[in-house]
Amino acid sequence: MGLAQAAADEARAAGEVPVGAVLVRGDEVIAKGFNHPISGHDPSAHAEMAALRAAAQKLGNYRLPGCELYVTLEPCLMCAGAIMHARIARVVFGARDPKTGACGSVVDAFANPQLNHHTTVIGGVLDDECGDALRSFFADRRRAARERRAAAGRDGEPGASEPL
Repeated sequence: MGLAQAAADEARAAGEVPVGAVLVRGDEVIAKGFNHPISGHDPSAHAEMAALRAAAQKLGNYRLPGCELYVTLEPCLMCAGAIMHARIARVVFGARDPKTGACGSVVDAFANPQLNHHTTVIGGVLDDECGDALRSFFADRRRAARERRAAAGRDGEPGASEPL
């Protein structure tokens, strides 16, 4: 999970929501990814999707049996679908996502017995640390937006630059 957190830090440095993912098989790191939908102009550029794509290219197969995915935030429904199609054996995630989480927070895609592949899911690993990274990112964004609005309001008022 530490490597996934490092990938999340890369996303944050790029101005993206800090979510990171690492795909491993045994002790071997196969691929990593981080969120980049904003810079990539791609709504599917979630950390999990980036790691799955990189791993599939590296291994030369869209099926990734025996692999485990570590991700700092509970996967969404899109990512859960890709994880199932890739035949990932286990997903380990950090923070729960109460808005779009597909591992039990909003829906539980992996608990559906009608599906032909079943991935083991473990949630809440380093939950506080992963959640704190997301909370601080969004707090910083809200603070910066307030400062921009405040600066625009001062600059836009007639006589605001004149002394009293």
